[in-house]
Amino acid sequence: MFHVVLFQPQIPPNTGNVIRLCANTGATLHLVRPLGFELTRKAVRRAGLDYEELAEVRVHQGLAACLGALGAARLFSVETGGARPYSEAAFGAGDALVFGPETRGLPARVLSLVPRERQLAIPMRAHNRSLNLSNAVALVVYEAWRQNGFAGAGASAGG
Repeated sequence: MFHVVLFQPQIPPNTGNVIRLCANTGATLHLVRPLGFELTRKAVRRAGLDYEELAEVRVHQGLAACLGALGAARLFSVETGGARPYSEAAFGAGDALVFGPETRGLPARVLSLVPRERQLAIPMRAHNRSLNLSNAVALVVYEAWRQNGFAGAGASAGG
């Protein structure tokens, strides 16, 4: 349904949470190297990333390779300095939601690829830093999925 792009993620448990989120929403996860952790089987299990079997996870050597794989997908970035709240965006199937690394966010060269009106922010109280990456991804993915009628969801909501 959607593409989640983690540009150079650094913290394994955050990526593990996003893998779990993608498994449960049907989103495809794209990880753009370099990563702040190893993707060996042992490291993946230790970090809680073992949902890889349930979610479609693609690893790209760089941003250009990722963008090539995304084809004509519309890009949306999510950053603290975004132009408008994520809840005001109109998401469609096949859109790509791009998130930056936990410690520094998306660099200007990546943001320049996203039209200003698709540079989104998550509202929060003044003078706070930012939300945890996996929490931010969850908010935006579920809003996009809600806007698309929770396509592919089961008949009952489980916990």
